[in-house]
Amino acid sequence: MPELPEVETIKLGLQKYLIGHRIEGVDVRLPKIVQGNVKDIEGGKVIAVRRFGKGLVIDLDNDYSIAIHIKLTGQLIYRGPNLRQKVKLSKKVGGSLPNKWTHVIFKLKSQPVRQAQDKKTKVKSATQNSKATDAYLYYNDIRQFGWIRIVESSKLKDLSFFRDLGPEPPVTMSIGVQPLTLELFKKIVNSLNTAIKPLLMDQKRIGGIGNIYANDALFDAEIDPGRKAKSLSDAEIKKLYNSILKVLKIGLREEGASELSFVNALGEEGSYQNHFLVYGREGQKCKRCNGIIKKIILGGRGTYFCPNCQK
Repeated sequence: MPELPEVETIKLGLQKYLIGHRIEGVDVRLPKIVQGNVKDIEGGKVIAVRRFGKGLVIDLDNDYSIAIHIKLTGQLIYRGPNLRQKVKLSKKVGGSLPNKWTHVIFKLKSQPVRQAQDKKTKVKSATQNSKATDAYLYYNDIRQFGWIRIVESSKLKDLSFFRDLGPEPPVTMSIGVQPLTLELFKKIVNSLNTAIKPLLMDQKRIGGIGNIYANDALFDAEIDPGRKAKSLSDAEIKKLYNSILKVLKIGLREEGASELSFVNALGEEGSYQNHFLVYGREGQKCKRCNGIIKKIILGGRGTYFCPNCQK
């Protein structure tokens, strides 16, 4: 499932290309994906795109918001006249757009910027074209686990996903999100006797971390994923906290991992999958000690670790 770096990458792309567009209509091809009345957002102009953990929020100027969770295979892909040239869709998108995996299409009106030269100063400045042109935001989802909810902006926090979301690691500038400080992380870890890896992935405890980055952070910190949280020393907790920040920052730098269906807002792949420390490397040599990476199931999820150097 896309995690903080992947969803942040989508958010940044939508901020760049979507803000300022007005929603002209919504084509809902799979009704179960959308909750709420699409008429409430028609005519609204996008004024902000925010991220909370693994969730996205598109805010409109009519006091409504579009809350989105792409879950396992969801994709949000923008197409419009203000894109840079020769943007090539990943094969993970499914060919052209729309396609059989496209379940919702937002039809938008964009006001693209063009360069105009002042006759007196001979200085080029950005002006708006007089004619708005069509643009589209496509929601694809092969497994159909994701959701889109249309809500009044003031009631966004009433949605259980946002209301119950835990603090998140401070690796991005996220307005309205409680940062996971080291002291708060220590308090969470010391209060529970569950295995440390499922704890890291519990969105009600800590927002944004999923299977990929939990595996890699525990490897970087040399901690066995099955260790009881309460058994970690203060030094180990601090080391794990720093490892979480480290792997998330690398994930952000590489614009996410595309080992499954993840693509950015233009339909392009990220590259963190080329930097996995332990995730997905069952049977391969450990990058630290040359031991063999083992896979077990922990908390219902595939868990990768080196038995030789993670204690």
